Order: sequence, then C-alpha cells, then structure tokens
Amino acid sequence: MPAAPKVFAIILAGGEGKRLMPLTADRAKPAVPFGGQYRLIDFAISNLINSGLRQVVVLTQYKSHSLDRHISQTWRMSALLNSYVASVPAQQRLGKRWFSGSADAILQSLNLINDEQPDIVIVIGADHVYRMDFQQMLDAHIASGAKATVAGIRQPISLANQFGVIDVDADDPTRINDFLEKPQNPTGLADSPGEVLASMGNYIFDADALIAAVESDGELPTSNHDMGGDIVPYFVSRGEAGVYDMKRNEVPGSTDRDRSYWRDVGTIESFFDAHMDLISTLPVFNLYNTEWPIHSQAVNSPPAKFVRDSVGRIGNAIDSIVSLGSVLSGTHLERSVVGPWTLADGGSTITDSVLFDHVRVGAGARIHRAILDKNVVLGEGATVGVDRERDLQRGFTVTETGITIVGKGVHVDR
Repeated sequence: MPAAPKVFAIILAGGEGKRLMPLTADRAKPAVPFGGQYRLIDFAISNLINSGLRQVVVLTQYKSHSLDRHISQTWRMSALLNSYVASVPAQQRLGKRWFSGSADAILQSLNLINDEQPDIVIVIGADHVYRMDFQQMLDAHIASGAKATVAGIRQPISLANQFGVIDVDADDPTRINDFLEKPQNPTGLADSPGEVLASMGNYIFDADALIAAVESDGELPTSNHDMGGDIVPYFVSRGEAGVYDMKRNEVPGSTDRDRSYWRDVGTIESFFDAHMDLISTLPVFNLYNTEWPIHSQAVNSPPAKFVRDSVGRIGNAIDSIVSLGSVLSGTHLERSVVGPWTLADGGSTITDSVLFDHVRVGAGARIHRAILDKNVVLGEGATVGVDRERDLQRGFTVTETGITIVGKGVHVDR
C-alpha cells in the first residue's frame, strides 16, 4: 500500500481589507472579530485542523500584529508530532518589496515548501465563513489526476458578476474548461441552469506543479500574480485543472440548512448579513455543531449575566448571541451579536447590531443597525444608527443600506 501523501497547508492572510474599513483601520482583515468570540481566520484554521491537517502556515502582511498575537495565543499545536500553525510575515526574500499578489506571496515563501518537501499543497483564503472537510477534496484531487483542483460553491447565476466563475467541461464536470472573472452572461450548470460554480478561493496543488507555476508567473511582467486570475488559468490552459463541487462535501454534524453555507465577508454589508445568519432559531450557519467545532481562543471570563438595573427595570434578550464576560442590566437586546466583556446599563436598547469586545453602553443609550468596534463607549442617552445625518456629521461610516460603523475606541456622547 503506497504511503499517504505529505500535505502542507498555506493560508493567505495578507489582505488589507479596504472594503471593511474602519474595522480594518488597525488590523488585518483575517483578524477582524466575528460571531462574538471568534476571529475570521479561525474558520479557515478550524477547517484545516478538523480535516486532519497539522502543518499550517499563515502568510501575513498588512497590520499583522493583532493577527500574529491571536495565532500565537490560540493555535498551539503539539511539536512532539511536528504539528504547528505558524504565522509567517512577508520576508522580502526576492528583493526589497512586499507581496504584489497572492501568487507572489507563494513565490516569495517557497522556502516554506522546500523545507517541508510536501507532495501536495493546499492554499486557502483567511476571510471566509464556512465549514469544509478538506480531506474529501484532497481525496478527489488525488483520484482525478489533476495538477490543480479548485473548490467551487454553487451560487445563483444572478450573482455571477460578483465572483470568479468556473466553466466546467461539458463532457466531464470535474474538469475546468475556462475560468471567468466576474462574467456578465455566464452559462448555468447542466444539472442546475439557474446556478454557477463560484470559486471559493480554496485550491489543492501537486507541490512540484505549484512551484513551477508560481516561478513561471513571477517572470511575467504583465501578470497580476493572483492565484485565481493567473495561476488557475495557467493550469486550465494546460488541461491540468479540476474542480471540486462543494455540494459533494459532507461535513459531520451539518444539516440541509447549513451544509453548503459559504460567505465572503469582504464588505460591510456581507459581514453584517453573515452575523444575522447566526442568530435565528434554526441558523443558516450553525456555530453549535459540536462534530465540526470552530475553535478560537479560550476566553478566561465569567459567564454572561442578565440582571435588573438599579431601579428594577427588567431587560430581555431575543434572537441574540451574548459572549462571555458581558453584563446586560435592564437592557433590551434583539437580533444582535454581542462580543466579550460588553457592559450595558439600564434602559439601553440594542437592536439589529454587532458589538465587538469591551463595548460600554450607557444608561438609556440606543443602538440600531450598527457595528461597534472594540472599546467603543456610548455615554448616557447616546445614539448610534438612529439619526443618519447626525452619525455622518460625527464622522461615522454609514453604508448605502443604512449600517452605521463606529471605529475602535471611539467615545460617543449624547
């Protein structure tokens, strides 16, 4: 029986995250808090670890301190078994320059692959919310004989212009015929004309083929050095690219409702909507699947507490998530996600909102359809998301759909 192939995983976590500003003003996009106690990168790492992969590097670049600290404090693997999750900053090994694209990040980090000498390399993004068993995709890659395999998720054809779309071979739906970047008039799938296969940004490569591809791409002055835009088309042109339909992936503990959940949370609207997906009775994405847990830093904190306020007002919490260490006193909380160590005083109202950690909400304050970053303080009677014009005057970001974002450490007065 042949030995199992050696697999090495690379997470691309250098994203600047401009579309998530001001949440990325002081941190890399993969380090943005999500779902109360998690960081976005926890989903990528959890999927790899749950899939049995134990050698993982995280390539960082922009504003990486928060991300590096989270990885070092959270993801401590057993060195006895040569297991690790290691954060690797841009090293400028090929000259005094930063990464110029995701493929260039791999090119500048080939020393990591050369040191481990893997047979197969898995390359994934760091800022998507989903569950996936990569072992099943790995088995499919090996069986197909392809040099590169791209994970695809079924999306409505009306949304095709938001994604890289995989056009499959008519005779073999596991082979890629073409890779279309945000097409306007794509053809639907043969078995589902109303859907297309969108690239999830997750790839599996034979190691020698990946090395050859990024080295060849690095010599092209016209290339954008992008994994999806340049490396995948390279393999497609050689007839060596396969596709793995996420519909085939069976994650333990998943339900019909959340089995194919995948969200690119690269915009404020998608980030907000993904939070709202968590809080229904039967959530579209279930954080409580114990068979495929999303791991994160263990917060050394007391349980959340709900109490009357100083004058006896009784609060309530409806369709919400409240993290450890939070104390809500006579607060009305509805359709919201509250991060660790949030303190809310009597008569305050929090609806349709996302609060990060250590937010302080004063008595009688009102928050509606808003995202509050870490250490935001609302004074007594202050409001956020109630008066759009006033929020804009105070320098807050307000999206076209009416989501108000307050940056890290801001004090909001009445």
